[in-house]
Amino acid sequence: MTKKSRFTRFLIWRYKHISNKNFVYILSVLVGLGSGLVAVTIKNITFSIQALLENGIIFSKNQLYFILPVIGLFLVYVLLRYVFKRETEHAISSILYALSKRTGIIPNYKIYLPLITAPLTVGFGGSVGLLGPAVASGSAISSNISKLFHINSKTRMLLIGCAAAGAISSIFKSPVAAIIFAIEVFSLDLTLTSLIPLLLASVSAVVTSYFFLGNENLFNFTLSEQFQLSDIPFYIALGVGTAFASIYFTKMHFAITKFFERFRKKKHKLIFGGLTIGVMLYFIPPLYGEGFGFITNLLDGNHIEALGKTPLDNYTENIWIVIVLLIGITIFKAIAMTTTFAAGGSGGIFIPTMVMGSALGNVVAKIINQFGFNVSESNFTLVGMAGLIAGVLHAPLTAIFLIAEITGGYDLFVPLMLTCAISFLITKNLLNYTIYTRELAETGELLTHNKDETVLTLMALDSVIEQNFSTIHPQMTLGKMLHEAVAKSSRNLFPVVDEHENLVGIIVLDDIREFMFDTSLYDSLHVDDIMHNAPDYIIYEKDNMKTVMKKFQDSSAWNLPVLKDGKYYGFVSKSKLLTAYRRKLITFTR
Repeated sequence: MTKKSRFTRFLIWRYKHISNKNFVYILSVLVGLGSGLVAVTIKNITFSIQALLENGIIFSKNQLYFILPVIGLFLVYVLLRYVFKRETEHAISSILYALSKRTGIIPNYKIYLPLITAPLTVGFGGSVGLLGPAVASGSAISSNISKLFHINSKTRMLLIGCAAAGAISSIFKSPVAAIIFAIEVFSLDLTLTSLIPLLLASVSAVVTSYFFLGNENLFNFTLSEQFQLSDIPFYIALGVGTAFASIYFTKMHFAITKFFERFRKKKHKLIFGGLTIGVMLYFIPPLYGEGFGFITNLLDGNHIEALGKTPLDNYTENIWIVIVLLIGITIFKAIAMTTTFAAGGSGGIFIPTMVMGSALGNVVAKIINQFGFNVSESNFTLVGMAGLIAGVLHAPLTAIFLIAEITGGYDLFVPLMLTCAISFLITKNLLNYTIYTRELAETGELLTHNKDETVLTLMALDSVIEQNFSTIHPQMTLGKMLHEAVAKSSRNLFPVVDEHENLVGIIVLDDIREFMFDTSLYDSLHVDDIMHNAPDYIIYEKDNMKTVMKKFQDSSAWNLPVLKDGKYYGFVSKSKLLTAYRRKLITFTR
């Protein structure tokens, strides 16, 4: 018996003995375990590379770490171009695209590729995070498991959300925040149907993390200073500050990305980007790698250790010099992160966001304290992280629960809610998109919590285009049109095209009904005498389903022509569009 036939027999047995609901629960646990293993693996590989470089003969006795990013980026470049022959992608953005336009189908090479490229990027000092690659790898595992067991597209999308929750739960050991992240970022519905699989995946991933890493946490921090009611105005100010820092972070990302598009060759991007990162690392060492050590030192109140060795070491006894250096980290973390991406590195933006937020929160607390007040620098460091996450990712609930779980309690819940709400509201009103979603939002391909828009996004234009229309030519006589087109067609609409297949007009049966039986006009009346323009046009390469629906609404038409490469391609009818929409809505909400 072949492996294929045995697997087929297993699938038949599964259909008979395990309900779809219970099977999804089983798969969610499996996905959670896979995501947990991915997160543990990617962390261990990265830390091994960092330890090897830090303790190696070449770099142990001198400060040459600032040349490491060039080496890391070069290794990633060589592997991607000559071994894997793939392009680098933003992890979360590529997953969102797969959800909206590919029904959650993710290629299997994305299972292992992030496990190689991300550790090389971060381990050699690239200023990005590991969470995005871990989510990407876990999501690819989830997608391919779903294909293996013939899971439908809706459940496949849910399992990808489970993979994301599992990766976050494993890395941060924060299962509740992980579930909320999947709901906020991947626009999953918060129902019992989705909540239980997310819960199972999150729990199984965090158990996997505990099994391999023990009780080790990213931040061994316990709150020692309670929230004071008198600090509310300062947290409001922090919320405003993190909002504008989030806007800066996002705009700087796209500005630098656009700048690097001027380089035609990838090796030029690599050289320029690597050297730029090296210069920044020389002057601001905390930009090296992910930056968890920097956050930990700030939470411990050890800002000297957090800043590392800088050209201004002799002046760090002056608190204002320390504040300036921390402001430098706040400003340059976004630049270093985006430069790493643009130069060809692989990583995520979640953890750099936390680093930038921690620096900003600590700066705000230090400045406040210099004016005679007494606020907790560690508390502001934590809340600053949450404010940046809420603003940059548009994920305020994730930010609140992540910091609450990291600190092991909810003593900071009030300032977290206050700062995150202000940061999110200001950022959301000034920026409708995030780094994850901008490209998809601009093309109308982004899934949201709006069910109508989501259903339209999931629909494919090709599925509603009809091409069984008889075309006619402008110089065709009425008689010839009636005999060669009208008499042989079951449609009442006729596209008029020229010799180059350009659509020059349309004729509806009602246009000729009153004189179609007048034989005296058969030779004297031509198509271009009676044709008229279409109410509107659907551009195949440009218009998404939301735009198509709006064009029908604005034009009050029942049929609209589709142009592909400027040529006539077919028609979309309102009746077929609405029928397809209703079917997709039923499938999506079932």
